[in-house]
Amino acid sequence: MSDKPISSENYPVKIDEAALAARVDPLSFEVLRNAATEVAFTGEYTDTETTGVYKCKACTAELFRSDTKFHSGCGWPSFYAPTEDDAVELIEDRSLFPRVRTEVRCAACGSHLGHVFKGEGFDVPTDERWCINSVALVLEPKK
Repeated sequence: MSDKPISSENYPVKIDEAALAARVDPLSFEVLRNAATEVAFTGEYTDTETTGVYKCKACTAELFRSDTKFHSGCGWPSFYAPTEDDAVELIEDRSLFPRVRTEVRCAACGSHLGHVFKGEGFDVPTDERWCINSVALVLEPKK
């Protein structure tokens, strides 16, 4: 994670920062473009069980599906895998040094989504917890 705002310059989908700031709420913008974090247990999708697809709020790229979502009790929506191997980008995050985390970004536009943690012992196929900010996502319910 960088201490500079995230730029979509090196990503396939270019984000107009001013247009995004006008389209989303201030917290969503801070999470997506400045790697902020929403307060635990406050997010819209933390406990939802709606069937559908979770997309990037900045560019609408498909990121996660409800069939990989699980209740981890961490306070943020948790998934055990993204929709595709190339849907997200993983970046070493040393912002909480000495603790090293793995930041998750949208591979299409570079927006910050959250972090992925491995080896926590959850009963999921990957033993991974993709801890994602609700405000970085839009849920498209299955019709």
